[in-house]
Amino acid sequence: MDYITEGFFRALGLIFSMNEETWSAVRTTMRLTMSSMALTLLIGLPLGFALGYHEFRGRRIIRTAADTLLALPTVVVGLIVYAFISNRGPLGKWQLLFSVKGMAIGQTILALPIVVALTASAIENLEERLRFTLLTLGASGWRMAVTCLAESRYALLVAAMTAYGRIVAEVGVSMMIGGNIKWHTRTITTAITLETGKGDFALGIALGLLLLLISFAVNVGLSFVKHRTDS
Repeated sequence: MDYITEGFFRALGLIFSMNEETWSAVRTTMRLTMSSMALTLLIGLPLGFALGYHEFRGRRIIRTAADTLLALPTVVVGLIVYAFISNRGPLGKWQLLFSVKGMAIGQTILALPIVVALTASAIENLEERLRFTLLTLGASGWRMAVTCLAESRYALLVAAMTAYGRIVAEVGVSMMIGGNIKWHTRTITTAITLETGKGDFALGIALGLLLLLISFAVNVGLSFVKHRTDS
């Protein structure tokens, strides 16, 4: 047990001394997750609304596919994206492999089914009276979508938190597409995996504590937003 205690105190020293290697992984993680979440919400919310609100041929199949992809393995996403953006792939000329942009694409694909499926469920659970009232008032198009999404804001916050939790903790996509390059594409999770395997338990603990702190800060922030919208 001594090595755990020693590792914990060394981890605190790395954090408070602003160890550059530690904070480089934190900065990369923050930049990556913010980009991934922005893309996921920008694409996922409209798709989720359309899937939950409109009736069209093949809707049930798409809905089932979105629910099935909730458990999509990260390594499979990494493999698919790697095949497309590698030098031999159709998108190889964009040089996305071993870059934060490429990692963001993979994480967006990973989180997108979560936002689409949960948004569709939230829209489906809206009361019919609300839709009828909006139609009576002449709401249509983007006004209808914005109003329905606003009424489902709590469910959408849960969708966003779930998606964020999925991407901030994943390793497969980041490792395969980013390559875990020090000072460039190394994230908190890939650094923990590498450093713990090398025996640097203190750095692994330090990064683990910072990852917990980031997740806690995100949850507190979303709770604050929910409280403000309630009042």
